[in-house]
Amino acid sequence: MSQVLAIMTNDVEDIEYTSPAEALEAAGHHVTLVEDEANKTLTGKHGTTFTTEKGIDDISVADYDALLIPGGFSPDQLRADDRYVALVKDFFLADKPVFSICHGPQLFIQTGLVKGRTLTAYTTVRPDLYYAGGIVKDEPVVIDRHLITSRTPDDLPQFNAAITKELA
Repeated sequence: MSQVLAIMTNDVEDIEYTSPAEALEAAGHHVTLVEDEANKTLTGKHGTTFTTEKGIDDISVADYDALLIPGGFSPDQLRADDRYVALVKDFFLADKPVFSICHGPQLFIQTGLVKGRTLTAYTTVRPDLYYAGGIVKDEPVVIDRHLITSRTPDDLPQFNAAITKELA
C-alpha cells in the first residue's frame, strides 16, 4: 500500500480530487489530504466539502510515496505559498511519482524544474509550462518518468488508470 499525499485548498475542482482519490483507495493506497492545518474544512468549486487530515507543516516527503495535485482554482492559490512550492520541488528532486491534472501543473512553474519535462495541463496553463521550458502535449495523459499529467475532468478515466498503474 502506497501513501499518497494530496495538496489542495478551497475552490479545487471537486471531481479532480474525488475521482483520483477513489481510484487510488480502491487500488489499496491511502490518500492523505493536506492544507495549512489538520481538520480544516475545504470547499470545492461545486460545493463538495473535504476535511484535511494533516497540516503542511506536519508532513515530510519521506513519509509519502506519491503526490496528487488536483486542479481548479486551488493550485494558483497554493503556488503563492513557498511551503507548497518547496514540497512539490522535493517530490521532483526525490524522483517520486507526481500526479497532476488540469490547473495543477501551475505549481510546477514555481519550482523551476519544468525545463525539459514532458507534460500537459488545462489549455490556458499549457503556454505557461511551455515558456517555463516544458515540452507540452495536448493529450489526455502524458507520462514523463514518474510525472503523470492530464488536461481536464474528461480525461479522468485515463488519468486514474495511469496513476494506479504507476503505484502497482
